[in-house]
Amino acid sequence: MNYTLNFSAVWRSFDLLLEGLALSLALAFAAIAIGCVVGLITAFGLISKNGFLRRPAGIYVTIIRNTPILVLILFTYFALPQMGVRLGKIESFIFTLAIYSGAYLAEVFRGGLLAIPPGLREAGLAIGLTNMQIRTSIITPLMLRNVLPSLGSTIISLFKDTSLAAAIAVPELTFEARKINVETFRVIETWIVASCLYVATCSILAALMRAVERRLAIVR
Repeated sequence: MNYTLNFSAVWRSFDLLLEGLALSLALAFAAIAIGCVVGLITAFGLISKNGFLRRPAGIYVTIIRNTPILVLILFTYFALPQMGVRLGKIESFIFTLAIYSGAYLAEVFRGGLLAIPPGLREAGLAIGLTNMQIRTSIITPLMLRNVLPSLGSTIISLFKDTSLAAAIAVPELTFEARKINVETFRVIETWIVASCLYVATCSILAALMRAVERRLAIVR
């Protein structure tokens, strides 16, 4: 093997990798913010006794969780315009990742909701709270505290999924790494640096989530 490592070409374009990383984080957090809302609404639908709410929620979760995210991305970007729905590259990816994350977060939230003692609802009704007030003021905050470990893992996984945005030429980290790779032919160096950026970012996200867990932990 005569290949000699030379990172100089990658360092010259390192600012592009950082810009791509910043966009990756922005894509992830925008999609997760929307996905949390979608997931929470879907989770309440999944545990509802009303079949008109439960069945559509179940169908949505089943379809999305069993469809590869790359297929969803390509469908949104290339197929929806044929139906008259046109979105930009970034908007298409955020929409797709939000829908995708919503299905997974729905299952996370559903587990958290089922773990909450049913007596809390009766207690809320006893002091005059409405069902909506009970859900927003009691059930949802407790559920979020219970699911923080699973939520953290899902967030990290979804951040890594932003690499698939390169399939539709969104200039995130993987796209910029591919661009540098093509221009410099430094294959190993480029992907080593890109991988290190992903690992470092995921490690920071994990540390932040653990800090939040410790902060919100219930003292026993």
